[in-house]
Amino acid sequence: MSDTHISVDNLTMAYGDYIIQRNLNFTINRSDIFVIIGGSGCGKSTLLKIMIGLKSPATGSINYQGDSFWDATDFQRDHLRRKFGVLFQSGALWSSMTLKENVALALKQYTDLSKNEISELCSLKLALVGLAGFEDYYPNEISGGMKKRAGLARAIAMDPEYLFFDEPSAGLDPLSSRLLDDLILELRDSLGATVIIVTHELASIFTIANNSVFLDPETKTMLANDDPKYLRDHCDNFKVRNFLQRGEAKQ
Repeated sequence: MSDTHISVDNLTMAYGDYIIQRNLNFTINRSDIFVIIGGSGCGKSTLLKIMIGLKSPATGSINYQGDSFWDATDFQRDHLRRKFGVLFQSGALWSSMTLKENVALALKQYTDLSKNEISELCSLKLALVGLAGFEDYYPNEISGGMKKRAGLARAIAMDPEYLFFDEPSAGLDPLSSRLLDDLILELRDSLGATVIIVTHELASIFTIANNSVFLDPETKTMLANDDPKYLRDHCDNFKVRNFLQRGEAKQ
C-alpha cells in the first residue's frame, strides 16, 4: 500500500489573472511533518488555504488518499474536513468563550457525545498541550504561547488525520517556540497524524520537519521538494541552499 497521504498535482494558484504559483507537484507521506517554505509573498499561506478548502485553485488538484478534494461534492468535502485540524497564526480563539468551550465547538457540532463526555475530552486535550487547570480561563487571561497551545488543543479535538499549522511559532520567544516544536512531534506520534506547516523559522524547520516544498516568488513555481536538511546541504539550486543557510551559501 502506498504511504502517500496527500498529493498535489499540477496546481496553479491565482487571484484573478494574477498567478501566485504554477505547476506545483509534490506528495506528502503519512505521518510526515511537511513544511511549506520560501520567501515573502511566494504563496505559502495561499497554498495552505487551498489545501484546507478556504480557497479554490485556478487549476490542478489536491488529493487526499487518492480522492480529489476539489472534484468532490460539498457533502464529501465537508466529511473530509472533519479529518482536518487547523491551527491559525493568531490562534483564532473565540474571545467570549473559555478555553474548554473553544475546544468543545467541533465536538458539539459533529459528535453525539454527552455533555459530560465532551467536558472530559476537552480537559484531556487541554492537558495534552500543558493547559490542565486552565479550562475556565478566557483567551485574554492567558499568554500568547498559551493561546497557541489552546488553539492546538482545539485543532486536535477530533483526533484528526491531518494537522495544518500557519506560522505556529510566530510571536513566540525561543523557549516557547522550542516547546511548541516538541509538542507538535509528540502529537504527531500519538495521533499518527500527517502535519503540514507554513513557517519561516529555520530552527523549527530543521528540528521537526522531514519533508518540504520550496516556493519561489520570482519564478512563481516550486524549486525543490525534499527533506529540508538535505536541501540545505545538498540542493543543486543555489537559491534554495542560500535561503536555508541564512544567506551564507557558496556558489
